[in-house]
Amino acid sequence: MKSGYTLPVFAIAAAKAAILAILKKNSSSIELNLLESGLGILEISQSAIIDENIAIAIAISNPGDNLDLTAGTPVWAWVKLESLGAERIILEAGEGLGRTASGEPAIYRLARDLAEVNLIPLLPKNITARIRFVLPEGRALAKRTSNAAFGILEGLSLLGTSAISKPLSVEDKLAEFRADLQAKAVKSHQLAFYIGANGYQVAQNLGFQPTQLVQTANWVGAMLVESALLGVTSITLVGYHGKLLKLAGGIFNTSSHLADARIDILVRAAVHEQLPYALIREIESLPTAEAVHKLLVQHNCDRQIFQYLTEQITQRSTAYIQKYTDRQIEIKTILCDRLGQLVV
Repeated sequence: MKSGYTLPVFAIAAAKAAILAILKKNSSSIELNLLESGLGILEISQSAIIDENIAIAIAISNPGDNLDLTAGTPVWAWVKLESLGAERIILEAGEGLGRTASGEPAIYRLARDLAEVNLIPLLPKNITARIRFVLPEGRALAKRTSNAAFGILEGLSLLGTSAISKPLSVEDKLAEFRADLQAKAVKSHQLAFYIGANGYQVAQNLGFQPTQLVQTANWVGAMLVESALLGVTSITLVGYHGKLLKLAGGIFNTSSHLADARIDILVRAAVHEQLPYALIREIESLPTAEAVHKLLVQHNCDRQIFQYLTEQITQRSTAYIQKYTDRQIEIKTILCDRLGQLVV
């Protein structure tokens, strides 16, 4: 099975091709420094000069043999070279590239690091490059993802932890997460486990460094046990409440294919907190945790319920670790909504 590249790589390759076109150094293939992944050669589909300081270039996404809906997607980079401002490069979101709930372009650390390493050395002195990424199919493709659930609106994101897109089986993915945990546990005994892009952003906002951030996907239980065996002393669980609240019910593989008792867990929390019977019945009738959250907000009892769930997640996670390792880890739980806003 062939590896490919993640979407940020194609965006930066297109940007580099556009800058080279302005500088009269056109090339149909672009060499990129892929940071920890070495060097890569990417093909450019098209490039064109619009005027003496503006050009556009297009790369076609190729994630290799991954089931990735961005495969074959054109990634455009519109570039304008202008007088030096406060920054050497300005990255903007055009059509099809999403924005966060706060309105910022959904352009994350990998894309920015790639841009800094590959684009700034090309620029003449006293010049800033204004780069606008356009994904013509991005808005339509985003509807087939869970981006909106994680606070990325109106398009796709330039998000990734690696420049290389490797085809992985389910078992391979768990092995990759464990390897990442093992490497980071050596550097710090205080880690944050996150689920989803919004969990990653919330954890960063809380002050955690990338070397402390560990993705768990659905394998929260297995990763908790692994961390205890590695000598980790503190873990902060960060993620969307609709996922992490499963831990409050003792479900430590959060895949919906294995178990999905979210509404039952929310009903139990409502009973414990002695909410009115009619409200409990309404909670029981709702289809999603998000719908329950909105209902609880309307009745001004959301913080009460999610504080209880946070405590339950912490207690059950601590007990889960002790059960399988006979070790203790300080557990903290941070729950956020679909837009990355804290719920307690």
